[in-house]
Formats: sequence, C-alpha cells, structure tokens
Amino acid sequence: MEGRSQGPKPRMRQAQTIDGLVEQLIDVGADIVRRGYALASGGNLSARLPGAAEFVVTGKGTWLDRLEPADFTVMNLAGEVVGGNPVPSSEWKLHQRSYRVREDANALVHMHPQHAVLVDALGHEIRLLTLDHAVYVRSLGRIPFHPNGSDELADAAAEQAEQHNCVLLAHHGCSALGEDVGMALRRAMNIEEAATATYRALLLGDRTTRFPTTADEAIQHA
Repeated sequence: MEGRSQGPKPRMRQAQTIDGLVEQLIDVGADIVRRGYALASGGNLSARLPGAAEFVVTGKGTWLDRLEPADFTVMNLAGEVVGGNPVPSSEWKLHQRSYRVREDANALVHMHPQHAVLVDALGHEIRLLTLDHAVYVRSLGRIPFHPNGSDELADAAAEQAEQHNCVLLAHHGCSALGEDVGMALRRAMNIEEAATATYRALLLGDRTTRFPTTADEAIQHA
C-alpha cells in the first residue's frame, strides 16, 4: 500500500483499489472518533473489494483518528496475514467470520457507541424511530457478552450477521456491515442515533413508540 494521496478524498462509494479502501477507512476512523463513537484504539475497521478473498483491517492498538496506510493488515478469509501490518486488530476474527457468511458485504465498521451500549446494558430494546433508522438499520441483531477477540464473539456475531446488517455486542459495542465503506458507516451511525433517540424517549417516560409497521412494510417493498 502506497503513502496516502494528497489529492481529493475518495467519495464514499465502493473504492476500486486497495489504496482507495484504505483512504476511506482512514477518513471513517477520524470521523468516528470526532463524533465520540470510539476512543483511542477502541473499535476497528475493515473493507474489501467486491468478490475479493482478501480484506484490509486496522492493526492492533491503532488509534482510529491517527490511522496511516502502514497501520493496515491484509488478511485472507482463512484468517492468514498476507501483507501490510503483521499484527492485525485483536478483533480480526469478527471481520473475517462476518465476511465468510456475507458474500455481499464489503465493509465492516466496529465501534463502541455509548448510548447503544448503555441502553442495551440497562435492559431496554433499542427502538427504530425515524425513517433513517428503518432504512439503514432495518433490524438489529444482538449477542450476549463475550471476551473481545474471542472465537465465541466472532462466531456469534457472524451468526447474527447472516440475518442482520447491524449487530449489537452486549457491554461492548456494535458492528455494521455494508456493500461499501460508506454504507457500513451510515448503518453504524444510525445504530447510535436510534439508541440516543430511545434514551431520550425513555427519559420522557415513553417505552412503546417506534417507527410505524405499515410504513416499514412500504419501505421494504418499495
């Protein structure tokens, strides 16, 4: 992977090269930290070109708002390091197992959003309340707590990813899959936005309001 280009930033749609994917993930990492969705080295990112058997993932201990091209590891779907940073994120299995069950997914954003983790930890369902929640999150899978980097976490999240683009990891964070980096980020941000809206609704004493079922059906069949 070459040094970071000084030209225009790539648009948030499917990149055409590995370097383009890395550029997008660097921008996403900075955006996630700026928005308060992750701190320091919390969270990790990955992406691949459509149909590729290899993916790039942030390296172990890298800070998402300070990423450079040399921080990324190239791995294959067998879980082998084939290039780049020799030490991938401790959560590389989460990315690898999710890609193995979702051939249509080309990016995964894993972050530690505060409201999503808090609302779930307190035993409340994260409700989808707005049009954006319904369009981008649509459904939210959930797994109980497992140690970070463990096979148990990766396998449980991948099982949920077979049915959901968005998965909540109890007492930990969330992961969001997309056909490109931009869509994975949109979904991740909408998980936290839905959790924040749910939190505010709970403060107002509301425990039932959610996006209308009839409207949701219309969106899904549009």
